[in-house]
Amino acid sequence: MIYRIGETTSTNDDARDAKYRHGDVVWAERQTAGRGQRGHVWTSPEGQNLTFTLVLEPRFLPVGEQFLLSEAIALALVDTFAAFGIDTRIKWTNDIYAGDRKLVGMLIEHNCSGGTLGRTIAGIGINVNQTAFDPALPNPVSMAQAAGRPFDRREVLETFLDRCMARYAQLEQGGRQALQEAYRARMYRLGELHDYRRPDGTTVRAAIEGVRPAGELVLRHEDGSLHEYLFREIEFVIAAKR
Repeated sequence: MIYRIGETTSTNDDARDAKYRHGDVVWAERQTAGRGQRGHVWTSPEGQNLTFTLVLEPRFLPVGEQFLLSEAIALALVDTFAAFGIDTRIKWTNDIYAGDRKLVGMLIEHNCSGGTLGRTIAGIGINVNQTAFDPALPNPVSMAQAAGRPFDRREVLETFLDRCMARYAQLEQGGRQALQEAYRARMYRLGELHDYRRPDGTTVRAAIEGVRPAGELVLRHEDGSLHEYLFREIEFVIAAKR
């Protein structure tokens, strides 16, 4: 069920309430303390985009395989945009890009129950109809800009929910390998040589080979050696767009 509210601090915070169950969505027009990855703040003008949190209860999934759920959700977003004629790629770990511009940001948080996941809340922000962005943002884009027309936000949300439940069922029914192969095939900059930045500020030139089941990014450095990186151990270098 979709629960639409006017204002909240963060839909991820709201979605922690036990009254929301598997498959429920908390959709807010305004977030006063929206959060993104790497501690970033997520802001969105009212009435133009989608800021929501999806609640899932993947009790079948071992904690060590939690990245597979991230893959399923990211692929569902790619599937959604394809339904509206927009070609997208997944920027590891789970941002969605149209060309070299960011269309979606996501923050997924898990609670565990023993050795499996108990409850997952996936906070998602989709730029739908916004056409003017804060100049401080390096490379944003919206569906409207990518497709040259506005979209009905509820239709976009309902399409995503349909595609997400299909990808979730694929995972639950044992389609892990097919899911991983689909994720790899849709990765942003797969096989292309680019610069990546380490936490100490140094850069390495490498090409994406893929991603491990636990979520490590596999890069082939320019010298031919293979290296694996966890989240926060490596960062994409992307030129700002103006």
